[in-house]
Amino acid sequence: MPQETELKLALHPKDAARLLAHPLLGGLPRAGQRLFNTYFDTPELALREARLALRERRVGARRWLTVKTSGSTVGGLSRRGEWEVPKPRGRVDFARVVDEPALAAALQDWAPRLRAVFRTDFVRRAVVVEHAGARIELAVDDGHISVGSGRRARRERLLEVELELLDGPVDALFDLAHTLALGPEGQAARALRLHPEPRSKAERGYALFAGQAAMPRRATPLALARDMAVRESFQAASLACLTHLQANEAEPRALADLPLAGAPLPDPEFVHQLRVALRRLRTGLRLFREHLPRRWVAHWSAHWKGLADALGAARNWDVFATEWLPDRLPDSDTRAEAQALRAWVDAQRRAANLAVARRLADPAHALALLAFTRSVFALPVPRARVNLPRWAVARLRAGHARLREQARDARRLGPDGRHELRLALKKLRYTQEFLIGLLDPQRAARSTATLAEAQALLGELNDLATAQGLLQQVPARVAPALVAALQSGLQAQLEAGLLALPAMESALERSPPPW
Repeated sequence: MPQETELKLALHPKDAARLLAHPLLGGLPRAGQRLFNTYFDTPELALREARLALRERRVGARRWLTVKTSGSTVGGLSRRGEWEVPKPRGRVDFARVVDEPALAAALQDWAPRLRAVFRTDFVRRAVVVEHAGARIELAVDDGHISVGSGRRARRERLLEVELELLDGPVDALFDLAHTLALGPEGQAARALRLHPEPRSKAERGYALFAGQAAMPRRATPLALARDMAVRESFQAASLACLTHLQANEAEPRALADLPLAGAPLPDPEFVHQLRVALRRLRTGLRLFREHLPRRWVAHWSAHWKGLADALGAARNWDVFATEWLPDRLPDSDTRAEAQALRAWVDAQRRAANLAVARRLADPAHALALLAFTRSVFALPVPRARVNLPRWAVARLRAGHARLREQARDARRLGPDGRHELRLALKKLRYTQEFLIGLLDPQRAARSTATLAEAQALLGELNDLATAQGLLQQVPARVAPALVAALQSGLQAQLEAGLLALPAMESALERSPPPW
């Protein structure tokens, strides 16, 4: 199968002029080629279901037919199968287009029902550059994606930089992307908003066709092979976490470009999933640290913690404003106080979400994504192999032993002990999810379910304690009687919740190991 390897970067429109002034783009033609592309599928979107894209491209009088597989995408880097031929006249024989018989047969079956689904129309300015020992086609695409026609037409702006590897090491793509992102001045302080783009044009087109708003994405299960090296396992786990992170950051990041007042906040689940992705990533750094460069782990652990802290603040206000407070606002006799408190809380929530948006939109974040992805791909795999299943069981035995100790100490240590136990539960749960393919499936599922139940209970207690802390930040002039009543109710809930702790701690101590 012919393979396409490219790195796709979304360019902020306000930075386009500075990008085009970059010395590396001096060879770009002043007038690019206009590319008209039509994507086809069946009425029930069979190609999309099969994770394929079928495109007809028109460049002047020439027409090309392209078939692409979904491949894999992480950190903006895509590797996928691609077949492209001059479009034949008349009926297409897909056996002459695709050299995989099963795929060609499927396309031939779908052919009678194919119809245009969406189009892309953009001007491409491209040049082949020699960089870091590689030949790379550097293309700037500016145009739009469209669905329908006339009054029912829907359009979406398209402004991307594509770096396609023609020959040489993949690392050169990241090096070139980093060089471009630093801008024509080559300074991190003046970096461009050139963000790794995980979605292909086809993915964006299908979403526009379906009229689908962006939806939060959960983590996909990780399957590690038993014959993997430990460092290979870390690479797979960390890149999966990065994919999860990038799948959820576009909507929160877009808030940075919207008017400060009145712009709707994104679905709180986006921030939650971003936070989960970072927790999993940081768990992976801890889990595999003995097999990774020490300074590398320290650097990236500190970096991702900074973003996690910002997400944590936004998540706390999201939960407080959308889940906890609405059910506890009093009746109409104190409506004025309730409105005042709601307005103050909403302002804090907006400020916390805006802080996240600005951090995600900062060019420094895009540079960090590129640098981290590049460094993970570049990690050398030692020749000496560690038995991965044995290593996994040893790590989990140590983790379960520590968890039982913390469960016994939680009541004695009070809120601090419960907080540490909750964090330990999360870390061990994520560790088991990373390693579940190396364990006995049934035992691992039972053990992970026990951890999840205990984590849920402690999470509820933590949410109550967090609500107490947020209420303490309310200025004395804002709804004082209402705040006092809410604090009193919180304390009663906390005391009731604490009664369930002994049973939970006993369940953890009796929990069967997952190996």
